[in-house]
Amino acid sequence: MSGGNQALFFLVTTVLELVIWVFWLRLLLQVVKADFYNPISQFVWQASRFPTDWLQRFMPTVRGVNLAVCVGLALSALAYVYAVASLINLPVDVVSATLHGGLKLLTMLLGLYTFTLFVQAILSWVGPGTQNPAANVLWSLNEPLLRPVRNLLPPIGGLDLSPLAVILMLQVLSRLVPLPGVLR
Repeated sequence: MSGGNQALFFLVTTVLELVIWVFWLRLLLQVVKADFYNPISQFVWQASRFPTDWLQRFMPTVRGVNLAVCVGLALSALAYVYAVASLINLPVDVVSATLHGGLKLLTMLLGLYTFTLFVQAILSWVGPGTQNPAANVLWSLNEPLLRPVRNLLPPIGGLDLSPLAVILMLQVLSRLVPLPGVLR
């Protein structure tokens, strides 16, 4: 690809990945019942209002899972696959686009959790015991993953190594996802 095409590829994939992360965050924050009035939760809610608000009129929430957000996730993943395919002149059919879109959603979820765990660990070193909106949201998101690992891996010398163990597991799982390199 030429320099201009590489820049366009970077811009399009970055914007679509951010959209996917916002939809994932909205879904996860609803599932873990995070504080709705937290400024970060409010940002995620507002950033994902379209098309979610419109779709919610037709789709229910089932067991804490907002199906309208799931549709937004699926549409974003398909848009990502088709955008990448068109930028590199690769023909793609509906079945492979759906498969690759699902795999992209999985890798994005694993990457999101890796990122949130990393940020939470850094925040715990920089400002332990402080309460801020980011720390509260990160705790709400990550605690369901960390709690079972903490039961198996107690603190060693006062250090909680459960985030490191979970990050390693997430990275291994991410590498096992059979997603082509151009879609990673």
